[in-house]
Amino acid sequence: MQVPTHCRLCPRRCGADRTKAPGRCGAGGTLKVARAALHFWEEPCVSGERGSGTVFFTGCPLGCCYCQNYPISQQGLGKEIDEERLADIFLELQAKGAANLNLVTASQWLPWVTAALDAARARGLCLPVVWNTGGYETAQTVAALKGYVDVWLCDVKYISTEISKKYSDAADYFAVCEEAVAAMLEQAGPPVFDDAGYLRRGVILRHLALPGSLGDSLAVLDWMATLPKGSFIPSLMSQYTPFYKAKETRPLGRRISTWEYRQVIGRAVDLGLTNGYMQEKSSAKEEYTPPFDLEGV
Repeated sequence: MQVPTHCRLCPRRCGADRTKAPGRCGAGGTLKVARAALHFWEEPCVSGERGSGTVFFTGCPLGCCYCQNYPISQQGLGKEIDEERLADIFLELQAKGAANLNLVTASQWLPWVTAALDAARARGLCLPVVWNTGGYETAQTVAALKGYVDVWLCDVKYISTEISKKYSDAADYFAVCEEAVAAMLEQAGPPVFDDAGYLRRGVILRHLALPGSLGDSLAVLDWMATLPKGSFIPSLMSQYTPFYKAKETRPLGRRISTWEYRQVIGRAVDLGLTNGYMQEKSSAKEEYTPPFDLEGV
């Protein structure tokens, strides 16, 4: 596995020589993973009763100021391993009965991950692979994952360049995300479920409603409604909880109000985006964030 010496794996295209120093995403030359365990808090068609075999990778191309996973996304928490150990982890999760393999924020480790998937498949890995992403992906990354990824679990965080710049230092977020989603939809095709109700192939588009950003949430839903009907599963989330630097960034220091979330749900219903998931307002709880204690690594 060749470590990037002029890294362009994510939309930042920072050009870092990762043999010498980490890139803009915080990822260096040795793979780091923070947790590998069964996870029960994804959408029902992903977690179900068996749990999703979830691997949390260290680093992130986005670096949102409110990230609930900030110890691993922005503070470097994780254990250094190689791709052989990662392949072992994939097989261990399969042995525990995982419904799928759920790779969380893995793009900065793309060459390591594909090498590990090749090795694990040669040894009997047969789980569907879920690529769990913040939506800040290049179309080239999506293309490189053809044949590796079955389910795209993708955030659509913002449309506003002002908001995406303020919260994620990524004014180009929506332009990048829109292109990536188009590539995901073309690659995966319409959702396909197995007899137990698990998603075997397809795209889930998530949107987390943020406090004070109602207009942008409605714009995201309006955009989703322009996509081909039945081509994806919408998932609206109310679980926002102030984490990391959120309390220093108005208006992120509070949870979303019931009124705000009702407006989001109402627009989704009006647009016919009802063939998916809508969290209850009471879902804004900190237990959705797992302990990053290096379990399973």
